Amino acid sequence: MKRRFLSVLLAGVLAVSMLAGCGGGSDDAAETTTETTDAAETEDAAEDADAADAADTEAGGGLVGVSMPTQDLQRWNQDGSNMKAELEAAGYTVELQYASNDIATQVSQIETMITNGCELLVIASIDGDSLGTVLAQAKEQGIPVIAYDRLIMNSDAVTYYATFDNYLVGQTQGQYIVDALDLDNAEGPFNLEIVTGDPGDNNVNYFFGGAMDVLQPYIDEGKLVVPSGQMTKEEVATANWATETAQSRFENILSSYYADGTQLDVVLASNDSTALGVANALAANYTGEYPILTGQDCDIANVKNIVDGKQSMSVFKDTRTLASQVVKMVEAVMQGGEAEVNDTETYDNGTGVIPSYLCEPVIVDASNYQELLIDSGYYTEADLQ
Repeated sequence: MKRRFLSVLLAGVLAVSMLAGCGGGSDDAAETTTETTDAAETEDAAEDADAADAADTEAGGGLVGVSMPTQDLQRWNQDGSNMKAELEAAGYTVELQYASNDIATQVSQIETMITNGCELLVIASIDGDSLGTVLAQAKEQGIPVIAYDRLIMNSDAVTYYATFDNYLVGQTQGQYIVDALDLDNAEGPFNLEIVTGDPGDNNVNYFFGGAMDVLQPYIDEGKLVVPSGQMTKEEVATANWATETAQSRFENILSSYYADGTQLDVVLASNDSTALGVANALAANYTGEYPILTGQDCDIANVKNIVDGKQSMSVFKDTRTLASQVVKMVEAVMQGGEAEVNDTETYDNGTGVIPSYLCEPVIVDASNYQELLIDSGYYTEADLQ
């Protein structure tokens, strides 16, 4: 903005100088000399302003828009607050918005961020296919976009993607089940049910795909069976990852396929909000031996369930790690450079592969939650009381 103003001022001064030169006399020449000197000083001032702007950029600064999908799930509150704190500590001003899991609200909030002059956008989308139009506006104005945790689909405005290795999350859940049931040695069969997340969230493809790539051979072999028959991604989806929706569906599964005393051995739940719905349904409608139950995110309620034996594991994705990495990406882009990435092959959003940085998830269970969650400062002992 400073540069454009000074450029206009310089142009005006030079125009006056040219008009004065056309008059011809000695007085005019003197005026021309004076105004040429003024123009030179103005140009020096412009260069000084550019240098100051560059110094500001190197030191951090500028307005960054952060769009999160909802405050209904604990993990997004943590993601948003960690991101805001990290960016502000680095010298940026942050406009943080939550969209209440409403696509129109998220679109409107992003439009406002663009209007307010945000110089970079960090977006965790509600529906990866629903932001093309508003992000086209960002691209027109030269605003970089970092897709956060959920890949934004079918938009060439996405500059980078920052997430955890979501395929590895699914693989980790699947391998946990293999190990817990000793599927390589046990005869089986074991009864399995599957609960995954919102069909509009592209991460579901990776969570579900990673887990099923591990489990499918055992299903084909007959060591794992699914009494409900619900195995496709569409059949096992949970709109908005909602606990109540997962609970309602699982209550129907229990009443339809397990009310006669059939043993439920394992539930593959893709995240903690759906795992909590499963646990609630089990508490109300199941009297058999408690099944293995997976999860993801290490939400407080689920960690309590892990301690109490009501959930077997959760995949820990430390949002502090992801927030720190995104801040590094923001700083690199805001300074005119390229962000660090470690994956340039996996995440194609329909317009091409998006350069990505993948953080590594870890398993949390009753044996290590103290070390990974309490001793690390992620939670306090009081949080889990």
